[in-house]
Amino acid sequence: MTEFAATFESKITGYAVVCWMLAACGGLAFGYDIGISGGVTAMEDFLIKFFPQVHQRKLHAREDNYCKFDDQFLQLFTSSLYLAGLVASLAASKVCSQLGRKPAILIASAFFIAGSILSAAAQQLRVLILARILLGFGVGFGNEAVPLFLSEIAPPKLRGGVNILFQLFVTVGILCANLVSYMSSEVRPNGWRIALGLSGVPALLLFIGSFVITETPTSLIERGQYEKGRQVLEKIRGIRLVDDEFDQIKLASEAAKQLKHHHFRKLLQPESVPPLIIGMLMQVFQQFTGINAIMFYAPVLFQTVGFGSNAAFLSAVVTGLVNLLSTVVSIVSVDKFGRRKLLLQACAQMFISQVAVGLILMTSLKSTGTLDKSSALAVLFLVCLYVMAFAWSWGPLGWLIPTEIFPMETRTAGFAFAVSTNMLFTFIIAQVFLSMLCHMHALIFFFFAAWIFVMGIFVVFLLPETKNVPIDAMVERVWKQHPVWKKFMANQY
Repeated sequence: MTEFAATFESKITGYAVVCWMLAACGGLAFGYDIGISGGVTAMEDFLIKFFPQVHQRKLHAREDNYCKFDDQFLQLFTSSLYLAGLVASLAASKVCSQLGRKPAILIASAFFIAGSILSAAAQQLRVLILARILLGFGVGFGNEAVPLFLSEIAPPKLRGGVNILFQLFVTVGILCANLVSYMSSEVRPNGWRIALGLSGVPALLLFIGSFVITETPTSLIERGQYEKGRQVLEKIRGIRLVDDEFDQIKLASEAAKQLKHHHFRKLLQPESVPPLIIGMLMQVFQQFTGINAIMFYAPVLFQTVGFGSNAAFLSAVVTGLVNLLSTVVSIVSVDKFGRRKLLLQACAQMFISQVAVGLILMTSLKSTGTLDKSSALAVLFLVCLYVMAFAWSWGPLGWLIPTEIFPMETRTAGFAFAVSTNMLFTFIIAQVFLSMLCHMHALIFFFFAAWIFVMGIFVVFLLPETKNVPIDAMVERVWKQHPVWKKFMANQY
């Protein structure tokens, strides 16, 4: 059995921090695209131009509060981005393996810029959908490369907090999108063009950043550039004595070379089952918390439960701010308390919140009419409580844990499966949520609460703790020690 150092010496250098921040702009672009879709789909001018039937139903079809936004094409506007991201993430895995994380981030920024320009200029629905697909390619490449980059460039003792910068920037992007939606909704008739076009700002930051950031030592060593890999490791760690960490990365790289060109095939071997299952289930569960149903359609949801148009946008801003501040809590606490405790605490808080919202809507919001003021404010409070719990747990850890658990030989391929799973189930939720809301009414919140209960069971019995474990020591320290997963490691020496 190979012994690994418990920790590696390092300092926090200014250059490393700059690299973290610039790469995390990929999360900023992703978050803005999540938040802005819900904002523009609640704008009257946008609906009049692209979805006039939905606009008419919103104005006149008062017979059912829950169904006035139910339209497959309206949902496709949001969900098409994630279907494209699913395809792109698999291509991004190849780019990350063969060219490095840095080129993949550059490609992501180019797709984001192209998609933002096209969406702001769109005159027909098909052009708008094409723009969303280009943005989806950006999401696929960015969500594959950026979390990997952050985990590989971070010191092991800070890896959780550094990786969560991606999710922190996602929340900043969502908040910015909600603020832009709130302000641009009053700009007639092209406020929606401003809202969609401003997605180019984080894309441009990411584009510039892709030239400033370094390649990760892991990627350089993996591709045989040992001397450069050591130089980068010394630069980002701020010390010359990096022998232990360099040797561990090199050892993992040599093992990975034995499987060169067979990364995806290696995922079919028994020893790859535990990280693959965990990585994919983290993404499935992240979506079945119901968070993206809230984030995609926050203004729509708040209008449904009785807030006016402006109040709905403002309420979405409030939830976005809660999301941002709570993600900061995760950065501070994840490497102190560990992954499992945050996930379990959040399951309890999210379960209670979802059930309570469901009960209020079931008893107080009928197909016609609105909630009274106190009930509407209670829903807003409970949604904030729910978003708070998600933001310090399943949101950031859904991206962190899959970047930690794969060995080097399957890291990019395994994480690509995780990202693709995220895109697939995000697509599904985005495509069906408004229809589910129409047919299930308040029961949709009990649907998500049931999934949250299942997630808690999953954490208790199947999810190992990865806090403070070096990223290339997971097999020895995590999988071979876990009571359930160690049986899959019988052939690992």
